[in-house]
Amino acid sequence: MNIRIIGVPLDLGSDFKGAGIGPTAMRIAGLQEKLEDLGHSVTDEGDLLIASRQSLDIGSEHAKYLSEIQRIDSVLCDHVERALEHGDFPVVLGGDHAMAVGTISGVARFYRKQEKKIGVIWIDAHADINTAETSLSGNIHGMPLAAIIGMGVPELTHIGGDFQKVNPQNVVLLGIRSVDKAEKALLKKMGVNFFTMTDIDKRGMPDILNHAIDDLARHVDAIHISLDLDGLDPEITPGVATPVKGGLDYREAHLIMETAADCGKLCSIEIAEANPILDIRNRTSETAVELICSALGKRIVD
Repeated sequence: MNIRIIGVPLDLGSDFKGAGIGPTAMRIAGLQEKLEDLGHSVTDEGDLLIASRQSLDIGSEHAKYLSEIQRIDSVLCDHVERALEHGDFPVVLGGDHAMAVGTISGVARFYRKQEKKIGVIWIDAHADINTAETSLSGNIHGMPLAAIIGMGVPELTHIGGDFQKVNPQNVVLLGIRSVDKAEKALLKKMGVNFFTMTDIDKRGMPDILNHAIDDLARHVDAIHISLDLDGLDPEITPGVATPVKGGLDYREAHLIMETAADCGKLCSIEIAEANPILDIRNRTSETAVELICSALGKRIVD
C-alpha cells in the first residue's frame, strides 16, 4: 500500500518535555526503510510546525496550551483527511497523545463524508477520558479520548467539525491500569469497551482480541489504532513520560497489531508518547517501529 508518514512533534499536552523529538527517534529507528522492505511505498511529509513552549501563554490551568493544541490538531486533521483522500494509509508519529484528537478527527471526517462509521483501538496505561472539569493536572494529553467521543471543551470536540467523531461503543480500550476516579465513572457512563490489565491477566489477550476486535469489525467500516507507548510495560518501553508498571508485554502488543491487521479494516495508525530523553538507547522508538510493521503486514513466517 501507499503509506504517508506525518510527524507531530508535540509536547505541550504534558508537563514533561521530550515527546517532541519522538518522530525523529522513530525515523532514526528505520521506520521508512522497514516499511519499504515489506513492499510498501512510503512518503514522509516531515513534521508539522509547532510553536515552542517558551513562546506561548499557558492559558487556563484546567486545559494548558489549549490554543496551540487546537491549532495543531486542526492542521493534523486536514493532513490525515487529505492522505486518506489520496488513497494513502496515514502513519502519524508523536508527540504526546493530545495529537489523537487531530488524527482521529481527520479519519472520522473522511469516512463521515462517505456515510461510514469508524472504530478505534486505543492502547494505553491511562483512560485519557478526562475533561477540563475533571482533570487533576490540566494536561490535555489526558483528554483526547473524551474529546473524540464528544466530551469536553468545544475547542477540542469541534476539531474537524461539530460532530461526535467516534461512538464510544465503537472504542476498544486496552491495557489500562491507572485510571482517575472521575474517569472510572465516565468510562462506564459512556459505554466505552475497556479491558484492564486484570482482565487481560485473567482472560488472556487472544480471548479478548477475538471477541473485542471481531465485534468492532462487524459494527464499523474502518478501524484506527491509537497506541500510547506507556500501554506497554516500562521494561519494554522505558522512554515515556508517565510509565506504569505491569503493562502489556512484547508479544501481547504485537498480537494486538497482528489481529487488527487481519480484520481487514485497519485504515490508519498513530504512535504517541515516545520520549527519547527518557529512553535507553532508543529502545522505545525501535519497539514502536516494530509494532507499526506488525500492523502493516510483517509476520514471523509470511
